[in-house]
Amino acid sequence: MKSSYINKLFSGVALAAMVGFSACTGDLDQMPKDPNTLQANKFAENPREYLAGVMAKCYSGIAVSGQGGAGSSDISGLDNGTSQYTRALFMLNEFPTDEVMWIWQDAGVVDLVEGNWGSDNVNIYGTYSRLYTHIAICNDFLRLSSPSSLGENGINVDESLQKDIDQFRLEARALRAMSYYNIIDLFGRAVVAWDDMPYGEVPQQAESRAALYDKVVADLEDVLEHFPEGTPVYGRVGKDGVEALLCRFYLNAGVYTGTPQWAKCYEHAQNIIRRHQGGGFQGSGLATDYLSLFCSNNDMFMPGGSLPAQNEILWGIPYQYQMTETYGGASFLILAATTGATEKFGDGYAYCNNTWYGLNTGWTCMHARQQFSEKFGFVNGVSSDKRTAIWITERGGNGFTITNDDFSTFSNGYLPIKFTNVKCNPDGTMPVYIESDSIPLPRAGVKPVDASAPFADTDLPLIRLADVYLMAAECTLNGAGDKATGLQYANIVRQRAGLSPWNSAEFNESILLDERARELYWECVRRTDLIRHNKFTGNAYNWNWKNGVPSGTPYAEYRNLYPIPSNVTAVYGSSYKQNPGYN
Repeated sequence: MKSSYINKLFSGVALAAMVGFSACTGDLDQMPKDPNTLQANKFAENPREYLAGVMAKCYSGIAVSGQGGAGSSDISGLDNGTSQYTRALFMLNEFPTDEVMWIWQDAGVVDLVEGNWGSDNVNIYGTYSRLYTHIAICNDFLRLSSPSSLGENGINVDESLQKDIDQFRLEARALRAMSYYNIIDLFGRAVVAWDDMPYGEVPQQAESRAALYDKVVADLEDVLEHFPEGTPVYGRVGKDGVEALLCRFYLNAGVYTGTPQWAKCYEHAQNIIRRHQGGGFQGSGLATDYLSLFCSNNDMFMPGGSLPAQNEILWGIPYQYQMTETYGGASFLILAATTGATEKFGDGYAYCNNTWYGLNTGWTCMHARQQFSEKFGFVNGVSSDKRTAIWITERGGNGFTITNDDFSTFSNGYLPIKFTNVKCNPDGTMPVYIESDSIPLPRAGVKPVDASAPFADTDLPLIRLADVYLMAAECTLNGAGDKATGLQYANIVRQRAGLSPWNSAEFNESILLDERARELYWECVRRTDLIRHNKFTGNAYNWNWKNGVPSGTPYAEYRNLYPIPSNVTAVYGSSYKQNPGYN
């Protein structure tokens, strides 16, 4: 099922909006330049194929950088790997926080890690461009599939085709909303590029961040209202994914608009939770094994997967080696935290060899910051939290430390390994292998592991059911819903991790924020969570190498938003207002 679907989705798709970095400043709607793609003048000859191809690009635009090898990215200026959609989001959502440190001194990246970015940062520009490129692709599909476009092209739409078009249009709007969620979260008041704009019209900046939020949320609410019940085709977004995205908008509404929407977030979270009751861990619908959610056959937990009672991945991106190859996605997360080296970093044994996790190399470049690791209660490198079962720590005498004294030393920081390219068991459980008592370094899967692949088969979760449980729990601490129910939801997540449940006296926003860090690390929510709790900027919370200082110093408040890239403001001139604090 996985192979056939991915082949259909990503092979030979029509490149609907191949745009350069100038895309975000007004060139959002070009048609393909590749003569081998299906052009608009062929639309009437085979409308089903044409529209399916453009819709496929709406999906592949968040999975891969472009169609082809090196140099085929939909945007220019960054290499294919760095410019991939989810890797770009990871850099902006995780690098400036307490979760990870990227120790290579890559241009622009070190500024994100240390919190010293400016409006000329190439990775910020790349992320802005990637998001608006994806929005352009979705808009293009919506224009092409509109009744007026179908009529102008002389296309006769039978009942079967119309049903497909209606469903595809809902999905394209949901995909566009996901990119706008990231735009609003990262950049605030950005431009409004919508499918009702004619080709060639330059999109203008929204009146406010709140106005852009209101427009996108209203459209997403309408999508949800018309979205059909039932299990979607594997790899495509379903009703759960749409509603979970709405939860994220409402969870952060107080930040985005100044008006909290806890009741709406709770209402939508409850809808999702009710649909998943009865199976999985303690009847919650969660997968029984946390680590299996991030392994190479985790498609079983996706919508349409083989374990519907444990359908925890509400929205994810499908991957399979040789069909979807990228240095983003899960491959990036595995490669960055592992190594192909065999040398010892202390008096112990060779550490964290990439073959333990199913790939044929590792990059040796990303580890955890001390303050994040300390949230798991490690003692001599061992934690009772099952989510750390395959982390690499000082266990085994291999030279790793929880501290980050030396910025560029890989072993100065734990390796918080979460994603792997090894298979779990058919029942969804993940075996953890240990060589022997004398070599107590944990690894995923069962020995031997086939580590011949350079890219992972692991699907990338975008929103999980566990996140919905924790969002609902947070809502109850803010006056929406019953606090006892919220405590129950938080404890379901904790107990799956092997931790003791909290009592009502312990349950508060501070410890729930830490629980979100433990459960959702590397899933591109940490910066947003810290901002919502007023712990990203200011004096409330510091971490190692924040602001480039070993022990950390506060970020200025204006860094709660990224700057509009200077390349964009230069084109628009004074009509585009820069975010405060930036030139």
